[in-house]
Amino acid sequence: MSSAMSTNQANTAVLAQDNALPFRQAPHNIEAEQALLGAILINNNAFDRVSAFLAAEHFYDPLHARIYETAAKLIQAGKQATPITLKTFFEAEEPIGGLTVPQYLGRLAANAVSVINAHDYGRTIYDLAVRRNLIIVGEDMVNTAYDSPVDMPPEAQIEDAEQRLFELAEKGKYGAGFMSFSTALTDAIEMASHAYERDGHLSGLSTGLHDLDRTMGGLQKSDLIILAGRPSMGKTALATNVAFNVAKAHRTETDAEGNEKTVDGGVVGFFSLEMSAEQLATRIIAEQAEIPSERIRRGMIDESEFRRLVEVTQQMQSIPLYIDHTGGISVAQLAARARKLKRQKGLDLIVVDYVQLLAGTSKRASDSRVQEITEITTGLKALAKELDVPIIALSQLSRQVEQREDKRPQLADLRESGSIEQDADVVLFVFREEYYVQRQEPSTTKVEEHQKWQDEMDQVQGIAEVIIGKQRHGPTGTVRLQFSADVTRFSDLARAGQEPDGWG
Repeated sequence: MSSAMSTNQANTAVLAQDNALPFRQAPHNIEAEQALLGAILINNNAFDRVSAFLAAEHFYDPLHARIYETAAKLIQAGKQATPITLKTFFEAEEPIGGLTVPQYLGRLAANAVSVINAHDYGRTIYDLAVRRNLIIVGEDMVNTAYDSPVDMPPEAQIEDAEQRLFELAEKGKYGAGFMSFSTALTDAIEMASHAYERDGHLSGLSTGLHDLDRTMGGLQKSDLIILAGRPSMGKTALATNVAFNVAKAHRTETDAEGNEKTVDGGVVGFFSLEMSAEQLATRIIAEQAEIPSERIRRGMIDESEFRRLVEVTQQMQSIPLYIDHTGGISVAQLAARARKLKRQKGLDLIVVDYVQLLAGTSKRASDSRVQEITEITTGLKALAKELDVPIIALSQLSRQVEQREDKRPQLADLRESGSIEQDADVVLFVFREEYYVQRQEPSTTKVEEHQKWQDEMDQVQGIAEVIIGKQRHGPTGTVRLQFSADVTRFSDLARAGQEPDGWG
């Protein structure tokens, strides 16, 4: 009996404690929403102060969200948004607090504060919306952790949470639902305008190689660019050259709102799954100082070369090129690291060296390697769109290329590698005929044959071809470049005193 009584008393105490706890509402500020809407209704210029970051879904009150959305549509159409022009859209709404909605609109305008405060009120509304979204992400994390599905290990949950948090940090640019066609048109015109104003009239990032830029229009945002070739063709050298050129050209300026904006070049994230960061840095130093990396490693340089080396290294200290040389990471881990880099330092270009060294999920790996590669390239394309940056992903080609008489790679050579060709926006092949001709040198005793070989070598020496096998935004064809193998440096043929080859 006493036991039952003590249990009842305990339950009563718990209930009393629960009732004493205050009810926690999601963070919001109705007064800030009212003040901002009032400011917009008396002076539509207030909308311009918040439209860049504030959307209807950021309002806590559904009616306020509809008022903001309707006012935005009127203003964007070049009309006035006032209590009178909005009245017709809300006449059928249920009354609130003894007022019809048209009367409520008039009250908002009558109680409006200065337009000068509009940005602060908008920022308050936005920040509270982010906090509400953080609560949702946190609740989902807790619920999934308590009752996790069999097919969602902790690593997958962490990656999912990271992605959702990144989307919040990036102001909901990715996965924000449908975009109106008028917004897409505005973005397209802005891109064309930037290309027109920019040196070289490029719509994308300059590779630093003018002949290649002319054909591709630069590296376009959200593109997956596959750079493929057989070993020793110079894939990594070309990717390293482009990455360095982009980072070296990085220049920012502060816009009217005080935000830092990239105007040229960019921040580069280089995922080197094959070479260490030190090896990659040595190659870049060799390329810039024009001293073979082999001699740098062995210390076989004279005093003037060492001074040049030091000078080049000092110039490179501030270049925004970040290297991750962790081997065997999955595409999901790569995505998480790229998001983190963009959040902390900014990010304008990703280079992955190379696709076949990335890992997919264990499930895909057990199915087949082709399916795993398909998952990897699909993941890279999704990441390019999410971060709105170009991704250059290097890819090895199979030995079947070596069996042909003409060893120039073709799109068909990628067909064995999952959906690389389908997922890629651009497919580039690097080809150096010099590599194959060099290995066919006849004996010096065969004078005539050797002379013929020498003539052929003179024709192809130092020449590399970048074959554009696929390009969504432009023509395919071939761009010929100068390649200095000893310092792994690509440059325009024109600089070597020859005319750049056209493309077909």
